[in-house]
Amino acid sequence: MTFVQIDTLDGGASFDAYRADPAGTPTAAIIVIQEIFGVNPGIRRKCDRLAEAGYLVIAPDLFWRIQPRIELDPDVPEQMQQALDTMPSFDQDKGVADIEATIRYARAQLPEGGKVGCVGYCLGGRLAFMTAARTDVNASVGYYPVGIPDLLREAHAIAHPVMLHIAGADHFVDADTQAKMHAGLDDHAKVTLHDYPGEDHGFATEIGDRRSPEAADLADERTMAFFATNLG
Repeated sequence: MTFVQIDTLDGGASFDAYRADPAGTPTAAIIVIQEIFGVNPGIRRKCDRLAEAGYLVIAPDLFWRIQPRIELDPDVPEQMQQALDTMPSFDQDKGVADIEATIRYARAQLPEGGKVGCVGYCLGGRLAFMTAARTDVNASVGYYPVGIPDLLREAHAIAHPVMLHIAGADHFVDADTQAKMHAGLDDHAKVTLHDYPGEDHGFATEIGDRRSPEAADLADERTMAFFATNLG
């Protein structure tokens, strides 16, 4: 496990990304998309666990234009506020472009025909949905994604499978927003939604107070089965 450098799509700059390699030769890769807390220990643990399952895993530092290598702890109030204050400065379109650059990097590390998926959390869940609509990623998963109704106009562009995990008691995504997600996506042939009643935002985090083990394990089991089906 190490950090690598990835060139932007235009080749004008580069950014850091955490890379976790499996024990054997990978035939598929997964891009892990951060929360608003950066590529912190929880995100790196997500990467390590997926690498243990046999995937090449890469987590790009998407906040590098604001401050490289930001790592924040959501259980520390001051750091939670710092993350919330940082979010408005983040350009989501450029973030998706950096994810696309990471997808290209990952594909170049795989045997010919190797597939690449992505999984994101919170902000990363939203970016995973955007990635599904705007890139050729082979499969996408979003945990408790935010602001999805604002993106439904892009749903027609989704060509590969998407899975979203919805926290039923998410204090960032209210019941009305969740209803709009279902109304806009339940009939989409490529999208599957899973609801977790009573669970709050961040229930599948690897580290900290937000984790809800039973729901996290169920969501992760569904995610692993989804990737096994769609990535191999």
